[in-house]
Amino acid sequence: MAERVYEGMFLLDSNRYARDPGGVSGKIGEMIEKCGGKIEVSRMWAEQKLAYQMGRSRKGVYWITYFRMEGSKLKELNRAAQLNNDVIRNLVLAVEPRLIDAMISHAKGTAKTEAPKAEEKKADGDAAPAEAKEEAAAAATK
Repeated sequence: MAERVYEGMFLLDSNRYARDPGGVSGKIGEMIEKCGGKIEVSRMWAEQKLAYQMGRSRKGVYWITYFRMEGSKLKELNRAAQLNNDVIRNLVLAVEPRLIDAMISHAKGTAKTEAPKAEEKKADGDAAPAEAKEEAAAAATK
């Protein structure tokens, strides 16, 4: 069976992550590699309050990974995530082959973005400061 690229979103226990960020996030990579996968990129996506309490957790860390794996190994990966005490929930989706490069480069932070147009005018006719343009562009990419 051929390998595919998958996107894995893991909701991690915020308290455990705060105590040992490298150890908790490292377990995600170890878990994927133990199941026969190869990680393309793995990083923290967000840390925020949960919509409702899950177990004892009120906050969670969302960890996103892109990895290559045979589809037959996904069941084993989901079981390993369920047994991992640091993982509250997980979701693994297959990535559309046309989007693989774009999604991985975006996750790595190397995605190409359009540069702001030079000297855009405000409604009153004054040119916006260059710093404000850079902040707006940075906020738009987040």
